[in-house]
Amino acid sequence: MPYIKQGMREKLIDYPHPQTSGELNYMITNLIIKYAKDHPGYSGINDVVGALEGAKLEFYRRYAAPYEDLKIAENGDVYG
Repeated sequence: MPYIKQGMREKLIDYPHPQTSGELNYMITNLIIKYAKDHPGYSGINDVVGALEGAKLEFYRRYAAPYEDLKIAENGDVYG
């Protein structure tokens, strides 16, 4: 989960902001390759996959789901 201590957030937040999905993909890929090189083997792979899945799920929960709820309210529900 991304909810790390405030002091650590400040240390990690200084990064370039991607302008395209390709740049975003590159930055994520580069970051996980660096992590995997420092944590070789199954444990490192599992760490990366788990972090990606957790980040994806939390992004969906906090960002995508409220947007979809807004569109349901605007356009009507398809589930009845």
